[in-house]
Amino acid sequence: MTVPTRAMVLAAGLGTRMRPLTDDRPKALVEVAGRALIDHVLDRLADAGVETAVVNVHWFADRLEAHLAARGRGPRILISDERAELLETGGGLKKARPLLGDAPVFVANIDSVWIDRGDALTDLIRLWNPDMMDAALLLARREGSIGFEGDGDFFLADDGRLTFRGDAPSAPFAYMGAHITRPGYADHGPDGPFSLSPLWRKSAAEGRLFGCVLDGDWMHVGDPQAREEAEAKLAGLG
Repeated sequence: MTVPTRAMVLAAGLGTRMRPLTDDRPKALVEVAGRALIDHVLDRLADAGVETAVVNVHWFADRLEAHLAARGRGPRILISDERAELLETGGGLKKARPLLGDAPVFVANIDSVWIDRGDALTDLIRLWNPDMMDAALLLARREGSIGFEGDGDFFLADDGRLTFRGDAPSAPFAYMGAHITRPGYADHGPDGPFSLSPLWRKSAAEGRLFGCVLDGDWMHVGDPQAREEAEAKLAGLG
């Protein structure tokens, strides 16, 4: 089992659904249970063995950079500057490529908080096999998740392969904001902003998109109501 030591943390979004909480800060600095969302993610990554995290910045970039510089614990932070243009998930990964090295990396959103009854990121590391996979995604069951109102994204085969929901009315699993991939996965994407989703769909069609399921409770903190529900859920642990 080879632990990825670098991660790409996607923190450049405008956080429009989180307003008014993002009127004076990036979504990454909205607090849940007394900690900024980005600290929840970075601490998880550090505990999983990540030594360096590349964080993209755009909205209130100076404030986010100052917060990261004052964190006081790992991982080491490198900045991928998207002040000039917001590049979405695929474009962000492509731009950050020179900072990520050549070994497999975690890619993580900043709006996922979870209660872990197992060891989700270690499960993802164990699953990852670059000979068979383009990406290995961490999934959550729709039922019981906070802040997720969609119909699900994926079906999961017994061998871990993922297929998209397609025309089915629903699917049992949602992507919960963390995956492992090759750092060059998005290199051949277009210039400017683009999403990773079309790349995942191509990989799924080729049988090279895999996943594993969180043993725990997922909170997608995408708007103020979800933040309040997540706060209440985490307060119940005390």
